[in-house]
Amino acid sequence: MSKVVASSTKTDLSGRKVLLRVDINCPIGKDGKLLDISRIKIHAGTVRRLLDEGAAVVILAHQGRPGMDDFTDLHQHSIALSKETGYEIQFVPDVMGPEAIERIDKLRPGEALMLDNVRFLAEESIEASGEFHAKSYLVRRLAPHFEYYVNDAFATAHRKHASMMGFPYVLPSLAGDVMEKEVLALSEIKDPALSPKMFVLGGAKVSDSVRILKNILGSSFGSYVLLTGLISELFYLASGVVLGKASRDKLEKAGALPLVNSARELLLKYRERIYLPPDYVLEDGSVLLVGKGVADNKLIKDVGPQTIERYGELMKEAKVIVLRGPAGVIEESQFRKGSTALMRAALSTDAKVIVGGGHLTSILEDLPESERRKAHNSTGGGALLLFLGGEELPAIEALARSAEKFKLNGIELP
Repeated sequence: MSKVVASSTKTDLSGRKVLLRVDINCPIGKDGKLLDISRIKIHAGTVRRLLDEGAAVVILAHQGRPGMDDFTDLHQHSIALSKETGYEIQFVPDVMGPEAIERIDKLRPGEALMLDNVRFLAEESIEASGEFHAKSYLVRRLAPHFEYYVNDAFATAHRKHASMMGFPYVLPSLAGDVMEKEVLALSEIKDPALSPKMFVLGGAKVSDSVRILKNILGSSFGSYVLLTGLISELFYLASGVVLGKASRDKLEKAGALPLVNSARELLLKYRERIYLPPDYVLEDGSVLLVGKGVADNKLIKDVGPQTIERYGELMKEAKVIVLRGPAGVIEESQFRKGSTALMRAALSTDAKVIVGGGHLTSILEDLPESERRKAHNSTGGGALLLFLGGEELPAIEALARSAEKFKLNGIELP
């Protein structure tokens, strides 16, 4: 059944007071400074557009989790966002207290302020329904002071938190620029007309990859998976192919050995839709041909030239290509070749290409603009993984509910 999510780009918000939820959660160094502001740069476009159009914008965001080293206030974030937008983003060291309310009420069109870390509130850590969160103190305190709620935090769309779920039940709620782009790009994965779909999965998150595979292969018969990285080594072990002691030890250290039976079951059921690398590059630079040798104590560090060629040919047939997780140990420059080559192969096709953020973003950003502009680089980590695993994202469901409740027109999703 299709659903509608209303769009902030198609709604006149001039002169309106808007509560904007973003995800500007940044890496924090040991000195307490922001190490990377990529997410701030991404959301700056939404903030700038709303201010250019004459909205009064109050930004709600989080940083880290309670008890973690990166759990800090958002003062630095407001300074960085000010530089990126060209507007002064006033910082308020309060979330929903008297100072926050006073500053919100005084805000004029074309002005913006950023409230402090919403996770300073204990109730923000509660996972619950929209109905539950609509009654939270956060929503009851802030909602009466706004005319619209805009959710631009796709990377947090899998969280059932008050700031994500509660406001759509009491305010007309819209998808921000980043959220809209993500929703449109990722909804294409579910379009049965776009087939075949190929998922190039790698990286070290083996348990996540196995869960994703179960959903992808079980729910979409037009999908194929091309495995790389540690997940491919797990599937070789499950199939009875010995790659070497170092490979098995690495899987054991990663806690992946209990997943061997799950991998074996997937191979038995979907073998014709699962592809494994015919070769690997080892830590000494030599190439291991699978089935024609054993790596002994040498670690696998990348996919080999035959894999790059084979996967490149397969991707030419795809209508949608999703790349999630690097093919090798890309932290070491000599082992970035496989990931880079597979990225380029995907971008050279006529398929719609979606890159699952994280480490692959660095591979994409190394390419010339003429190549990388074709890809949709998803901001989502956990959100993207859950979406690829076939699960609905709570925040998107909440936006759809709001569009229905408040009779808002917007983007129709499958």
